[in-house]
Amino acid sequence: MSNTPPLLEVQNLRVEFPTRRGTLVALDDVSFAISPGEVLGVVGESGAGKSMTGAAIIGLLEPPGRIARGKILLNGKRIDNLRYEEMRRIRGREIGAIFQDPLTTLNPLYTVGKQLAETMTTHLPIGPAEAKKRAIEWLELVGIPAAAQRIDSYPHEFSGGMRQRVVIALALCAEPKLIVADEPTTALDVSIQAQVIALLKTLAREKGTAMMLVTHDMGVIAETADRVAVMYAGRIAEIGPVREVVKHARHPYSAGLMASIPPLDRRVERLAQIDGAMPRLSAIPRGCAYNPRCPQVFAKCREDRPDLIDAGTTRAACWLYATEAARG
Repeated sequence: MSNTPPLLEVQNLRVEFPTRRGTLVALDDVSFAISPGEVLGVVGESGAGKSMTGAAIIGLLEPPGRIARGKILLNGKRIDNLRYEEMRRIRGREIGAIFQDPLTTLNPLYTVGKQLAETMTTHLPIGPAEAKKRAIEWLELVGIPAAAQRIDSYPHEFSGGMRQRVVIALALCAEPKLIVADEPTTALDVSIQAQVIALLKTLAREKGTAMMLVTHDMGVIAETADRVAVMYAGRIAEIGPVREVVKHARHPYSAGLMASIPPLDRRVERLAQIDGAMPRLSAIPRGCAYNPRCPQVFAKCREDRPDLIDAGTTRAACWLYATEAARG
């Protein structure tokens, strides 16, 4: 996979929100790439910048948010500077989006079958009859029972979990090259979660689809992702192969996240926890943003912000892995 040119490249992305009290930086110098057929998991606490990164990629930043610096390339073509209509054509055909709240995606005035069929006839060279047939197949794939009968139902006639399955079918049905999935399985019960995860993995492997999977659930990441990016306060704290980050996290924040996951092979009295809270955008500390909560903090951490540094099999934004000279 590493020899394949990346399908998505995010280079030095900075997202700002101008306010009356000054400019808030929501994403600061975020860079990563995803190859065809690869799943990149993105994890972190609420407010880390996970969903913001996805919104920037698909061109749906909420005003007054703006990309202030950096580039986003899809198949080598820059997409962050496209006009709205150009970006709208790319969404659906080349980029599929799965949001946590299905009501933001589904049109309440149209049946789910009509919405699926319209998406396919707009982006694929097929007619209405074939689109309806495929719509039923997609609904079956995501676990909608009696799909042939439910295809003419409206979104309000489905439960929340069922609507989320329809949203997943809607994102996948035009067979996009890239999928940005923001908490795609949160509203689903465990058995359907497993079914959807298997579907996403199959799509990545068989169709060569690249996927950015945003979630707080490390179980979903461990089961689905090839690599994982751990985000903190609008930056990537660590990025690397999922097995390495889960078992041998290098950044103290990543290590704290992994230590808070209950082990399956033994009983523990208390889970580890990370003291403190994610800083507000208006109060990000000087130096490494994690330094007030870090058990391994030293003087340089409070003064200078580290970039990603090679840390064995992963890369971590942590002065622990700098040379003695760089540490000062």
